[in-house]
Amino acid sequence: MSTDTTNAARGPRAWARDLVMGMRFAVGGGREGWIRTLLTAVGVGLGVTLLLTAASIPTIAAERSERREAQAPAQLGRATPPSASTLLVGDVHTTYRTQAVRGELLRPDGPKAPAPPGVAALPGPNEMVVSPALRELLRSPEGALLRERLPYKDVGLIAQSGLVGPADLTFYAGSDTLTEANGGHRIPGFGIAPTSDPLDPKLLALIIVAFVVLLMPVAIFIGTAVRFGGEQRDRRLAALRLIGADARMTRRTAAGEALFGALCGLLVGAGMFLGARQLASGITVWDISAFPSDLTPAPWLTALIALAVPLAAVLVTLLSLRRVTIEPLGVVRSGADRRRRLWWRLPFLLAGVALLIANGKLNSPGGGVNPYLVGGGAAVFLLGVTLVLPWAVDAVVGRLRRGTVPWQLAVRRLQLSPGAAARSVSGITVAVAGAIALQLLFSAVQGDFMKVTGQDPTRAQLQASLPAHDIGTIRTAQKMFQETEGVRGVVATIDSNASRPGPQRKGEPFVPITQLVYGDCASLAEMARLGSCKDGDVFVVRDHTGQVDTDYITQTARPGATVDLIVHNEQGPPVAPRLWTVPKTARTVDSRPDPMGRSSFGLFVTPGALDGTSLEDPQGVVQLKVDPTVPDAVEHVRNTAARINPVMGIHTLQNVERDSHFTSVRTWLLVASTATLALIAASMLVTMLEQLRERRRLLSVLVAFGTRRATLAWSVLWQTALPVLLGLALALAGGCGLGLSLLRMAGKTTFDGSVLWAPVATGAALVLLVTALSLPPLWRMMRPDGLRTE
Repeated sequence: MSTDTTNAARGPRAWARDLVMGMRFAVGGGREGWIRTLLTAVGVGLGVTLLLTAASIPTIAAERSERREAQAPAQLGRATPPSASTLLVGDVHTTYRTQAVRGELLRPDGPKAPAPPGVAALPGPNEMVVSPALRELLRSPEGALLRERLPYKDVGLIAQSGLVGPADLTFYAGSDTLTEANGGHRIPGFGIAPTSDPLDPKLLALIIVAFVVLLMPVAIFIGTAVRFGGEQRDRRLAALRLIGADARMTRRTAAGEALFGALCGLLVGAGMFLGARQLASGITVWDISAFPSDLTPAPWLTALIALAVPLAAVLVTLLSLRRVTIEPLGVVRSGADRRRRLWWRLPFLLAGVALLIANGKLNSPGGGVNPYLVGGGAAVFLLGVTLVLPWAVDAVVGRLRRGTVPWQLAVRRLQLSPGAAARSVSGITVAVAGAIALQLLFSAVQGDFMKVTGQDPTRAQLQASLPAHDIGTIRTAQKMFQETEGVRGVVATIDSNASRPGPQRKGEPFVPITQLVYGDCASLAEMARLGSCKDGDVFVVRDHTGQVDTDYITQTARPGATVDLIVHNEQGPPVAPRLWTVPKTARTVDSRPDPMGRSSFGLFVTPGALDGTSLEDPQGVVQLKVDPTVPDAVEHVRNTAARINPVMGIHTLQNVERDSHFTSVRTWLLVASTATLALIAASMLVTMLEQLRERRRLLSVLVAFGTRRATLAWSVLWQTALPVLLGLALALAGGCGLGLSLLRMAGKTTFDGSVLWAPVATGAALVLLVTALSLPPLWRMMRPDGLRTE
């Protein structure tokens, strides 16, 4: 090295010269150098791919929302008169097994009727246009039952502009029988104005923390990947010192090597992202799918990634060499002899908690979310967990002594390089700690976003309101449901009204009227405490909740009273009364909640006491019990409903109902956490392969001297398991600490310990999976040709 070069070891030019020299070493380092660069590029590329995917989330959400709003029937809030440019629309949304199927019946009023987005021409009667995913499902054996429900002729596909995502199951069917009377409503077109409901502060805090939790492992792994090949690099740096380079130059040269690997990683990551982008339409995660064009990172985030990754590579390399003394005759690592200190690591944990506390409680008056305090607090706390991990590994493995040969091999290796062991598991430690904190917060606040419906799925699982108002049609429909495969019981009633005969009396605001429920004894018994019942009985049912005045009910419904089955409208033409006398034997009983959780009262009449054709405007309701042992029993019920009337919906009874925002956030977090876990598994595998590659010669020597391969395999397992166990223990403690801080911020005291073990078990399972995948390369590296050197 020339004297001029040594003297000019400062300034931008010196930095540029040394970085370029390092990049030249990376390029011209021979086979070993290229393998090291390749591993670094793959590792960084995996992280960059996930970062670019995360940067695309705002675009994905915006594009999906825009298409969803564009395909919704326009609602003007007032009746739309028929014209040549209007059409009747009937919602025929349904569910097929676990998949939502969105459909509309269309009947144009004239030749200028608008077509839905993505549809070139309106389908004719009994024809339909479908999404590609729905066509594929209908043509597959799995879609046999759904084909029965959609007996329309497939005449075309819906284009991308008419679909929220490529996996959408959507269809538009033409109809020549749809009317406003049988479930249709008239619209002038499609598309609704964008809506933006304010997000609950707890959900906003949850999203911010989730982003920190999901992206920190990515950043940690990128920092780990740029340090691949550290031991070989140290020997090369010592050679540089031997020919005259000073310590600063060697460190900058090492940073240049890492910079080259990071730049290659950017290219690899961009390539992986573009490749995965083309396959995006075939991937559905937690019911979320996206078109390739949706995966477009925000420009400013892309620029930030392109700058941050190379810069991080340089900084991490310089930091990693701060405790390394590079001399002409070798490299001395001070960390092997000097114990790590805990005192400067703990303040990061405390600072993170302090930032979260500084945000204040979310449910306090005027409380809100400061994204810098919440996100910064979570990030600093998790950084503290990462910093404590090397100290914990150092402190524990330094005290381990006796054991079997594999155990001693593993312990000795960990004692020699505890920092590398901690780095390899720091990503999963942060991920598990963050997942525990998120689960604790989720568990505590989910009650705020769930509403108890009062429905009882143990008494009935499905409910349908029959659209017909003809007693004969209603009875036929009820019979069709009773004969449906898989139906174990039907609560079938017909709702109508009865009023007191005669004109409105003085002082009455209106003529007294009461509900009349018509059905057999078994069905009525689901709605009132009848006691004994036989066909021909009549009951006067009081409201059991006490919210309805019993005297009001008995003004009309009482034994021996005459009621009018017609509810007269003073505005309309006069109608002859339809009188019926309540039997004197009618018993008075209390109501009970039906399976839907509703309370009915008034007159309960069995068919033997009254001819159903006398009822005015009867409305049929069925609640169905299905046999869980019959496959697709629910689908058979939905098919029966479609045969009765396509616009008749089937409602599934459920105990609780989740807030749509909470459900959406939960789904997106599941998608993101799945991607992060996949990255962690891939990154651990790459890291382990790199560590094995560095020790290839040592492993071959041990085998050549008679060490059993199983012994080495067990030592590899222990080398992975020990840091992971320490990391998981630290993650458990750190996750609980961060979780408690978040609970305090959310004003919650509920601590659900049952949610702790799923993230820990997932982390342990990932380690076992990665260890199993690393065994075949380990076997190959123990071959005798590993002794060969260049």
